[in-house]
Amino acid sequence: MKDKDKNSSAAHEDDKLHISKSVFQTSKEMHEKADEEARLNREEAQRKYRERRKKAAEEHDRRLEQERLELLKLKSGVIDESEVIHEEESEEVKRSLLQKLSSFLYLNKWWLGIACVLVFIGGLLVYDLASKPRPDMIVLMIGMNQELGEQSELENYLSQFTPDNNNNGKQFASLYYIPYTGVEKEDFVNSVPQKLTAELQNSDSVIIIGNKNLGGVLTLEDTLVDLSELYPDNPHVDKYKFMLANTDFAEKVGVDKSFISDDWFIAIRKPQELIYSKKENMQETYDKDFPAFDAIIQDLS
Repeated sequence: MKDKDKNSSAAHEDDKLHISKSVFQTSKEMHEKADEEARLNREEAQRKYRERRKKAAEEHDRRLEQERLELLKLKSGVIDESEVIHEEESEEVKRSLLQKLSSFLYLNKWWLGIACVLVFIGGLLVYDLASKPRPDMIVLMIGMNQELGEQSELENYLSQFTPDNNNNGKQFASLYYIPYTGVEKEDFVNSVPQKLTAELQNSDSVIIIGNKNLGGVLTLEDTLVDLSELYPDNPHVDKYKFMLANTDFAEKVGVDKSFISDDWFIAIRKPQELIYSKKENMQETYDKDFPAFDAIIQDLS
């Protein structure tokens, strides 16, 4: 009896195993079938895609060949116009103003950016020129003396003798300080040669404040007015120079007397032909600035 039950149980287990194998096998076969169908669908899609590409290429080549033949006919005068080429012309796409503007800005964004930067810089320069006071007189200071050229009240002192030449209601003299040392390397680093050429070869200024080094830049007898003829009895006049050391010049411009050594002087240039200006223009500047120069000489004498 026991053996019979064992055989029955074993047979039942075999049935379960067989059923499980059957389900697994069926599932596997379904997956394989689905994969195969998917593969076939992909191959079919690729085949159709290749056919479409091939047809499109053939059609494109056919149209090009047809257009080439039509162009040959047009050039040779066989036909006056071609319907084939006319038909190929695409109609112009109408775009709104906003679309056109957007396209223009996108295509030219780099150039527009550069233009905006240039306009901004130009605006700053124009504003600076417009807001900066125009000088009634320009005085050159040539020589290394930072205390006098940059830290003194020299510009204010000169301004009190300057007439309102530009009629803007203000008296303003501008001091152009060029730190000339006579040492070639040092002057080159500070761009002194370029500054000297720019200022001494134009007619914007005729009055010069300098020291003994000025002789290395100008030939004094050829360039400066002989002050001994204008002020024959003035003890501070040394030919072309009005010497500043033994006057109250230091006190009036707000520096210590030690900064005004014996070789510092003030002078005025003769009107003459220059690289960047005519003699007539320099004569105009001389006639305009000489009254201020004379007033300074009288004030310091």
